[in-house]
Amino acid sequence: MQLIRGFPDVGTDHVALTIGNFDGVHRGHQAMLTRTVEAADDLGLPAAVLTFSPPPREFFARDAAPPRLSSLRGKIEQFRAFGVARVHVARFNAALASLSAEEFIERILVHKLGVHWILVGDDFRFGRGRSGSLATLRAAAKQFSVEAMHTVGVDGERVSSSAVRNALAAGQLEHAARLLGRSYSISGHVAHGDKRGKSLGFPTANIVLRHKPALSGIFAVRVHGLGAAPRAGVASLGIRPTVKTDGGPLLEVFLFDFNEAIYGRRLTVEFLHKLRDEERYPDLDALTRQIHTDVAQARKYFANQQ
Repeated sequence: MQLIRGFPDVGTDHVALTIGNFDGVHRGHQAMLTRTVEAADDLGLPAAVLTFSPPPREFFARDAAPPRLSSLRGKIEQFRAFGVARVHVARFNAALASLSAEEFIERILVHKLGVHWILVGDDFRFGRGRSGSLATLRAAAKQFSVEAMHTVGVDGERVSSSAVRNALAAGQLEHAARLLGRSYSISGHVAHGDKRGKSLGFPTANIVLRHKPALSGIFAVRVHGLGAAPRAGVASLGIRPTVKTDGGPLLEVFLFDFNEAIYGRRLTVEFLHKLRDEERYPDLDALTRQIHTDVAQARKYFANQQ
């Protein structure tokens, strides 16, 4: 798969294109990717995706933007898995935000990307002030054809990034997994921490988060990246109120029956079941007793899955 940061000066060939933020790459997004690849095969064109970094909502109102469901790397890995041939990652900045809908079509889609066929959601908005819509695209489509993606539903609910966030925030991991088509996960590199977990008898793999997470609490998890088979464990995702008063969010994972140095390794933590919310305990002894309970409950969860 070809990864392109930004746009070429001039499109050298035609593409079948889909556009979006693709946060979480949920089942609705997956349907778009599948349809784009199918159309590209029918037309003999490369299947291409245009996405943005940072997400537009973070550019306009960073503090009010919703938590990200996936990193840019995570999205790109999903694009590759669905057979996309080319990904354009456009930096969303003031220059891009200032383009009118008509300028975006002519300068970006036609001139720079050489779009021949395009798929967007039926609620797609673009251009300065979100003035462009599906109707705008169709009205301008003299050199390319436009297709709208139908709504994808699960159990009568419209699949959307917002619906996934709501499910995660409510601790409904099984419901989030149905919307995503897979369990929710976070990937990152193991970093050195304050070794507090080790002193309590529960050494953890610490993953520092670059962005506010979409969920918090204590979870039964499965961890990938430490061999051919995933390993079970229990994870804490939050600000650690018992030991920190002003800490940022941190993902700490205690792996069952595992005792190896893995600093620097990239892990994927798959969230399977929420055990409880994060709490503040009066002292470390109380916290340690609760961790023992959490580990026992997580082991019981995995035992019941066999």
